[in-house]
Amino acid sequence: MNLDDVPQPENSTARAALEIATAFCSPALINHCLRSYVWGASYGMRHGIGFDAELLYVSAMLHDIGLVKEFDSHTVPFEEAGGHVAWVFGAGAGWPVERRVRAAEVIVRHMWDEVDVTVDPEGHLLGIATGLDISGRDPDRWPADFRAEVVRRIPRLTLGEEFLPCFEDQARRKPTSSAAAAVESGIAARIAANVLDRASPDQR
Repeated sequence: MNLDDVPQPENSTARAALEIATAFCSPALINHCLRSYVWGASYGMRHGIGFDAELLYVSAMLHDIGLVKEFDSHTVPFEEAGGHVAWVFGAGAGWPVERRVRAAEVIVRHMWDEVDVTVDPEGHLLGIATGLDISGRDPDRWPADFRAEVVRRIPRLTLGEEFLPCFEDQARRKPTSSAAAAVESGIAARIAANVLDRASPDQR
């Protein structure tokens, strides 16, 4: 498998999700969203997991929107805020309520420790994908040459330097949130040790 084998939704809804994310997220965070879709979709393809590519793509583009200042919430965790944005986005895209709810569920569940693939394949895939991209979790689930190609074509830029302060800020303001739990469990060390950064040309 190479990056060009991964299906990229190109309909108006997918383009709009990318446009929104690009308008509000930094280049490093946008690339994280793009890679998260690629990791999730490629893992699903390799392991025979059926998934809705459009739903996974839209959820990947919007899963961290709750970390940016324009959509940050002082009352709910960032993934719940992102889920609300996805619900509203889905309404604007003409999605039925059930599909809007699914997008919100996928985004909320990507921060769970584990998501049952038989219940929510898109949430399962997004959780696995973001675990790799942020914390370097289970990199051997993807071939080394594929990982290197993805990072070369969608560079990591300053993701670690940007992402950790966001989570630490969330943890200070929302001490019972999933971000706070991640900080408490040592996400800083995991980000610093992420194997993907050793494959990144801008980190050599």
